[in-house]
Amino acid sequence: MGRFDGRVVLITGGARGQGRSHALRFASEGADVAVLDAPAQPASVVYPVGTEEELAQTAKAVEELGRRCVAISADVREPAALAGAVETTVGELGRLDFCLANAGVLSHGRIAEMDDQTWRDVIDVNLTGVFNTLRAVLPGMIEQGFGRIVATASLAGRSGFPYLGHYSAAKWGVIGLVKTVALEVATMGITVNAVLPTSVDTPMITSPEILRQMIPGVEDPGREHAAAAFGGMNAIPVPWVEPADVSGAMAFLCSDDARYITGETLTVTAGAIARNSA
Repeated sequence: MGRFDGRVVLITGGARGQGRSHALRFASEGADVAVLDAPAQPASVVYPVGTEEELAQTAKAVEELGRRCVAISADVREPAALAGAVETTVGELGRLDFCLANAGVLSHGRIAEMDDQTWRDVIDVNLTGVFNTLRAVLPGMIEQGFGRIVATASLAGRSGFPYLGHYSAAKWGVIGLVKTVALEVATMGITVNAVLPTSVDTPMITSPEILRQMIPGVEDPGREHAAAAFGGMNAIPVPWVEPADVSGAMAFLCSDDARYITGETLTVTAGAIARNSA
């Protein structure tokens, strides 16, 4: 018996990285899974985003664990696409209990020099995309009197980071959104929380394109350069956490063990958050 037997989870950004890890963790605990991703490349994002093939691979991996999985190609920037994704999830899997608003993109630039497209892409995916996702899943959760929502924020949602002002702004916004929605639905059997990871070992963080932006002065930076650059940020001497570490936090917040936890931020930062003020 798994603790999520009979439950259904919708995960945005599910083609790879953290989203795929979440899908496998929830499936391993008995949940059926809907994974959503948008293979279309945002204009200002320099690294390749997840593909339809990777989305299908996630679905196949879930099914190999004995759970049902629906793969949905949709862009979190499009409200109608999110509404359709929820309709598809409920239509094919019978219900929707958990939502992991995980989709996100990253770019790098100085605010004084940032163009409008770069700002919009990060804000539209990382913040408005979470809003669109929550707005789509909440009516059904309110009607059934139960739901668990967890959004992916970031350590950058509690700290400033040079050249990541748009990303930091979006992740701070996610925290405010989560806290507000948690209060709005607190009497309706629904909890709403955020997980704040430090750097996570995913294709987004370790892509050559991002590494060239974040590690200037190195002609072709690799993982060893990334490890050296990121390692000093964390109190526990690791350069990044693994996707599975974040998945564990997601699963906890959706479990009965966390039934009275709402409007909270759970940090998975290898101790980096200890440097922040209380």
